[in-house]
Order: sequence, then structure tokens, then C-alpha cells
Amino acid sequence: MDLDIEGNVALTTASSSGLGFASAQALVREGENVVVNGRDADRLAEAKSDLEAEAAGDARVVAVEGDITDPDDLDRLVETTLDEFGRLDHLVTSAGGPPSGAFLDTDDEDWEEAYELLVMSVVRLARKCAEPLADGDGGTIVTVASRSVKEAIDGLVLSNSVRMSVVGLEKTLSKELGPDVRANAVLPGSHETSRIRELVDQAIERGEYDSYEEGLADWVDNPLDRIGDPIELGNTVAFLSSPKSGYVNGQAIVIDGGGGSSNL
Repeated sequence: MDLDIEGNVALTTASSSGLGFASAQALVREGENVVVNGRDADRLAEAKSDLEAEAAGDARVVAVEGDITDPDDLDRLVETTLDEFGRLDHLVTSAGGPPSGAFLDTDDEDWEEAYELLVMSVVRLARKCAEPLADGDGGTIVTVASRSVKEAIDGLVLSNSVRMSVVGLEKTLSKELGPDVRANAVLPGSHETSRIRELVDQAIERGEYDSYEEGLADWVDNPLDRIGDPIELGNTVAFLSSPKSGYVNGQAIVIDGGGGSSNL
């Protein structure tokens, strides 16, 4: 399917690796110009090179180093996007997960840091991007959250709680910014990201598994009997960013292979 986004411009956060990278990857394969972001300069440069190798047509990739919890870095990220391309069509927000932990092991600082990372980064970006997104022909916002929004996950009190604020924000944006801008969220389950690979490798070093395949199998929790490929999440983000999904607005879409038990 041609998504009709060739030549458009997308700003993607936390996109030097993981599901943010997969989102940028899917967009650039459609010929969309992408701005990628991350804190690690070396990893960001590698991501830029990898994306350029996959870019369709005349799509360009611009890398902007920065921390999404720093308002000044976010200002620079948006300003660079507009300076480079003169427009913004799609905003894709992603962020690394907050630390795991139980409620009684989590202090005020943990809560404040999680809120800055997961919520305020999206608030600040949406505020700065709302006008340029509305100036185009069908602006979109897609936030990569977690299926913990639908079903609480043991040991992830911060993700279970704070990410619900992001989905509430996206629903509000879908109403307040329409009809010029659509806003949706994707709620991934387990995908074979670099973080998952790192955790499995560490478990092998501790002697918990004999092989990578054995360790990865423990992350499989769905009827499809496999872990997700990050590009499957990225393809959904690209679809939600395209006019092909023009009647999808204000939704939180679970992408977990059917592993969850929630009806809603």
C-alpha cells in the first residue's frame, strides 16, 4: 500500500534505537523525511546512517542530539526541523521506559522523573508542534506508549500509572486539535528491541539460559507464539501518520500479538 506520505516531514523522538527507530525506519522507507533524536551521539549517528541506507526516493534524515526531558533541547529539536524543511507533517513521540519497581520502593523523585520523561516531553512537543502540524494537509501525532495502559504489569508501577496520562492527553489532543490534526497512541507489548536483546544476553551471562533463543522465548506471551518485530510497530505508526488512516483519531491501539486479556 502506498501511504501517500512521500516528501512529508516527520519529527521522531527517542529514535536512535528501539521502537522509536523502528517508527522512523517505516516512515523513511515510504519516502518521508525524518528528524531523529537521541542522547547518545554515537548511537544517533549510526541510526542516521542506517536510515539513510533505507530511505526511499529523495527522503532525507536529519539527526538532532538531545534529551527529551530538557525543554531547551526540545525547542532546538523543533526549530531544527522547521529550519531544515520549512514544514512539519507528523510528530511521533517515543521514550525509554521508566525504571521497574513496586509502589513502596518508588520515591517522589522516581515519580517526578517518570512524569517528565513520559508526559511533559509530549506536552511540550505537542504545544510547540500544534501550529506547524495544523498548517499542513493532515497533520498527525502518534505516541508510542505501552500496553500497560490497558492492563497493569507487575513490578511496573511507574509505567502502569504515568503512561495513562499520555493516553488521556492524546485523546484530548484528538478533540482539541481536530480537524486539522489527528492524534493516536500505540500500545506495544514485547518486541525484539536492542533492550530486550541486552536483557536476554545478561540473563545468559548469569547462567539463567543456555541460548539466546531460550531466553527470548520467555518474552513470548501471546497466541501468535512469537515476539514482535519492531518494524511491525513502526509500520502501524506509519499507517497512523498517513491519510490512509484518515478516520482513525483519538485511539489507543494495542500491538502485542493478542497477548493481553482486556476487551477494551
